[in-house]
Amino acid sequence: MSIQIHDNTFWVGKVDNRDVPFHRLILTKGTTYNSYLIKSEKPTIIDTVDISFGKEFRDNLEKEINLEEIQYIVINHTEPDHSGGLRTLAAKAVNAVIVCTQAAVYELKEMYKLHDRTFLVVKTGDTLDIGGKTLSFIETPYLHTEETMVTYCVEDKTLFSCDIFSTHVANEHYFNDKESNDILEDFKTYYTLIMHPHRMYVREMIEKIKGLDIALIAPSHGYLLREDVQKFIQIYDDMSRNVETSRKGLVLYSSMTGNTREIASEIKELYEANGIEMNVIDVNRTELDAVVSEINKADIVFFGTSTRYADMIGNMESVLKKLETIDLEGKYAVAFGSYGWSGEPIEIIQDYLNQSGFTTLNTSQIVKSTGMTDVYFPIRIRFSLNEESRTGFKRAVYHTLDLMMAE
Repeated sequence: MSIQIHDNTFWVGKVDNRDVPFHRLILTKGTTYNSYLIKSEKPTIIDTVDISFGKEFRDNLEKEINLEEIQYIVINHTEPDHSGGLRTLAAKAVNAVIVCTQAAVYELKEMYKLHDRTFLVVKTGDTLDIGGKTLSFIETPYLHTEETMVTYCVEDKTLFSCDIFSTHVANEHYFNDKESNDILEDFKTYYTLIMHPHRMYVREMIEKIKGLDIALIAPSHGYLLREDVQKFIQIYDDMSRNVETSRKGLVLYSSMTGNTREIASEIKELYEANGIEMNVIDVNRTELDAVVSEINKADIVFFGTSTRYADMIGNMESVLKKLETIDLEGKYAVAFGSYGWSGEPIEIIQDYLNQSGFTTLNTSQIVKSTGMTDVYFPIRIRFSLNEESRTGFKRAVYHTLDLMMAE
């Protein structure tokens, strides 16, 4: 069954009214997997359905179009509840080019054995003429994984928003203006569970889409939003904004050539840009008792060192040994530093923090709480911050900011 949403554009997804296991939750209201078919001069599919329904999806789609006529399959997000129908579809849509971000190519090839297929890699600002309609692409990393993007149809003023602006409800009404019940609670619950852990990236997304003329939001789950569209965008805007907080941060560092001092300065800049007070202290120029006093005042403390002959430098270890005398309950800690070869002292700091009363951030905790597999703690910077290392550094600091701004 297909549902027309625009001239020559159709919903061709799947309503799943089971109790659905999802991200260690049970979706008691079920969900929908929204896929879209654009019957333009170059027929295009935008996203598929959950892998459990791949064959059903393909068989139903064959009733709508000769699959060999499909020219493009746009995959906004590689998670199997979005891309799961790709393998069975691609087997018959033999002429289709797969459109995705660079980060998605490897994942799709490996997941669905598509090594011999043609991929079109797109990035923010790229457009694609599909014959009578124009698709524009915007990368939205970490909403909620690295490779995610959204697709905007210029002529139809439709934002195919992937997980963003979704709801987990197995609805048979499809459009929010056809639903008699208030969907706001479900909409906000979805935001809180899936998007809020990536609040800093929600802020970036809001900036990226603010110039679009959006008449319809067509997400990957739940209701298509065509009534009060701006209200739903504003909800994301409001819920992701920095909350008023009295929390304070502290960066303690010991630097040899200035690289670790630079990292400390950039942490301070990111914090203060988001309205959180951040104090930075060179432990080699400050009395130990004064350092302890500042730790007592802080809600999160970054401990950083340069590496010299596989060891930390200056007074940092004296500070770390003092931690056992301080009440650190409810405080977060982060280890960071610069290195040229192996960076052992950064890990030694991490060991000290793990044995203290801090809640110490580590990569395992990030994977389990957010699903982000490329945000690393401790923060290790080889030599100095550059274009490549600054990206990972920013991801890590963003995560700490989300913790500090949580209500």
